[in-house]
Amino acid sequence: MVDPRTPVIVGVGQFTERIDDPDYRGMSAVDLATAAVRAALTDTGVDAATVAEAIQTVYALRQFEISGPMPATLGKSNNYPRSVMRRVGGDPARVVLEPVGGQGPQKLVTEAGTAIAAGEFDVAMIIGSEPGSTARYFANRDDKPDFTEHVDGQLEDRGHQIHRYFTEYTANHGLTGAAVQYGLLDNARRSRLGLSVADYRREMAELFAPMSKVAAKNPFSSSPVERSVDDITTVTDDNRMICDPYPRLLVARDQVNQGAAAIMMSVAAARRLGVPEDNWVYLHGHSDLTEQGLLDRVDLGASPAAVHAAREALRVAGIGVQDVATFDLYSCFPFPVFVVCEELGLGADDPRGLTVTGGLPYFGGPGNSYSLHAIAETVAQLRDRPGQFGFVGANGGTMSKYSVGIYSTTPAEWRTDRSAELDAEIAALPTIPVTEWPEGPGTIETYSVRYDWPTRTGIIIGRSDADGSRFMAITEDADLVALMTDGDPLGAAITVRRDEKVNRATLA
Repeated sequence: MVDPRTPVIVGVGQFTERIDDPDYRGMSAVDLATAAVRAALTDTGVDAATVAEAIQTVYALRQFEISGPMPATLGKSNNYPRSVMRRVGGDPARVVLEPVGGQGPQKLVTEAGTAIAAGEFDVAMIIGSEPGSTARYFANRDDKPDFTEHVDGQLEDRGHQIHRYFTEYTANHGLTGAAVQYGLLDNARRSRLGLSVADYRREMAELFAPMSKVAAKNPFSSSPVERSVDDITTVTDDNRMICDPYPRLLVARDQVNQGAAAIMMSVAAARRLGVPEDNWVYLHGHSDLTEQGLLDRVDLGASPAAVHAAREALRVAGIGVQDVATFDLYSCFPFPVFVVCEELGLGADDPRGLTVTGGLPYFGGPGNSYSLHAIAETVAQLRDRPGQFGFVGANGGTMSKYSVGIYSTTPAEWRTDRSAELDAEIAALPTIPVTEWPEGPGTIETYSVRYDWPTRTGIIIGRSDADGSRFMAITEDADLVALMTDGDPLGAAITVRRDEKVNRATLA
């Protein structure tokens, strides 16, 4: 018998609507989350209204439309979690809106579990949704809906905190989207491995193609289409380059309509409400770690935080990687998958697979809430595989935060982790000095190319010849851009000069 305060996940739900569905509605963030919550309430095996009324705390993940200073084009609720709960008959004492970050779902499962174990409350729910498809569908239409909604009641809004992931300096130099940010990391990893552009693209495709097979069979996938390695590597009008080194099929699919929810309870509450024990899934291991700032990292092709998070969660769970039956590794781009696979000794062809959903480019990348789908699918699969373990790795920012959860139906007391201690160790790692405004010669350390801008532009992280310090630069120089798009500029000699708010580079 475990301590009655032990937290368990007792209900999970997912919902997806595709634009080519005959009954496509173009749903709002609130409506998408509501559909997922209703599924999660039903999944508990208990009367849905009874469970909804028992929920005391709701943690909500942000949509893209409320993840920055821009207004929501179709309107929004002033209190997203309470709008959802009002639709299902719940009135929680506390609702929370989490900051930006794809690690949020797993981080919140751990936060809720910690609070339940400490006796702060008995029943919690985590919700997330992303209406990117709706925003695109109505963008040029005259019959736009108005999703504006005002709900009274408490809301703990932790702020979007988007500015934690970039600075004015990095933004001015083109790091205003995830694809270009991760492009720098993947090209830095390619540099470390000494691979050619073509060989690395094939390696990325070989990593992701098996994920599409999973997506093709998942009823909740936004794009249930199996892709071959050649499909992914071949640049076409439909698979255009986004930011080097990524064609579209290596990029998270963010224009989706998806929702997910997970309900957690103490064992005592689950027994009191009559939730069947066959539904209970325990969190055996967990970790939440923060990486150094992007430009500070000694090796831009590595991620100590992700590596330590994976190790720590397995340690807390008391198992090894050989004991894991299912994995879901956050796959917005290849880099986050590569770094965890390297640490855990996993290959693209591991028979256990690297995703339970189908991965962000194929299943869908619903903003900050993707890993809530991964958790929901992991829970559902583990119920059919009693005693086995599932690993969920969730990533946020520019490999800025990494959270891991280890799940199983096997009963286990709540365990604490050493995340704070490990965070301090990561923060104390060596750093590379940055010179924001170098003048003169340097070399290209890593790079990306923005094909998504009106003028094709090279984005560079370089090293100054004078002192080895790091800097950023952009370029529209024809010769240098040609080398960056058609050749391999890693290690190339460049000349840098300041031009107001940016550094501009040319071939030396």
